[in-house]
Amino acid sequence: MSHSWADRVVVVTGASAGIGRATVRELARRGARIGLIARGVERLEATAREVEELGGRALVLPLDVADADAVEAAAERVERELGPIDAWINNAMTSVFAPIRETTPAEYERVTAVTYLGVVHGTLAALRRMQARDRGTILQVSSGLAYRAIPLQSAYCAAKHAGLGFTDSLRCELLHDKSRVRLTSVHLPATNTPQFDWAASRLPGRPSPPDPIYQPEVDARAIVWALEHAPRQLYVGGPTVALLWAQRLLPGLTDRYLARKAWEGQIAPEPPARATNLWEPVPGEQAAHGRFDGRAVDRSTQVWMATHRPLLAAVAGAVAAAAGALWLRRRRG
Repeated sequence: MSHSWADRVVVVTGASAGIGRATVRELARRGARIGLIARGVERLEATAREVEELGGRALVLPLDVADADAVEAAAERVERELGPIDAWINNAMTSVFAPIRETTPAEYERVTAVTYLGVVHGTLAALRRMQARDRGTILQVSSGLAYRAIPLQSAYCAAKHAGLGFTDSLRCELLHDKSRVRLTSVHLPATNTPQFDWAASRLPGRPSPPDPIYQPEVDARAIVWALEHAPRQLYVGGPTVALLWAQRLLPGLTDRYLARKAWEGQIAPEPPARATNLWEPVPGEQAAHGRFDGRAVDRSTQVWMATHRPLLAAVAGAVAAAAGALWLRRRRG
């Protein structure tokens, strides 16, 4: 196990469950000091215990990322108790599964406040400290839905679109200022997390992602790799890449395909869950995984290829050189 993050300070929002919790575990195994941000104190404390058991150090910071002042105060406390922030991961999100005609203005406002403005608040808090030192990494946990919206998740898709625009603007400004603060985005596929059980929903059945669905550890490994290498963006999973190219090349055809397949395809024939985390955290220990362990895959060939490009380029070069040498030998013969 790499110890590249030993004693370095990372803040993770949405740290108590799902992708955030899986990412916290990856960082804890590397010895990081981690500021844990989420609303639910019970799960944050459980996450902090895992961090300590895995060899890291944790600071519990219960707050709502929609509250800019609370996020700023948390950043100040992290630097006071753990040290200068080396990386900040904006991961917190919430969603509503419903047709647009059935989604209320208050629900749009709430999803926007958490899923978009939470990114803005976290980024600003990190920037205030990183720019003064001219170092640090900000990572936005995004989605393929930032590029291609789908039915029944309009509030979430719109918030992710907004986050993408904000991040692109910030990247240009950092380049203009010749800043050494690094900015990276990781766009994720459907993942086996508790969000499908506790997101607000007006669907006749329980929300369910289409296959393939990935385990959160696949995303977590990609996120930590992106922290270390800071690509402009990293796409996780073949479906994420396919969705991106479908939108770029055939947007109209993609509209019609999603209209036919992505409505009923997101509804499982199970009774809807009653609890929702839209306004308050759901009680109990939900951890990283959702209810799809039987369907989820724990690795991605696409991610391996994306994170091993120099090796693949070297192999391709060696194969090309060998083929060229063989061709010359046969020609001379």
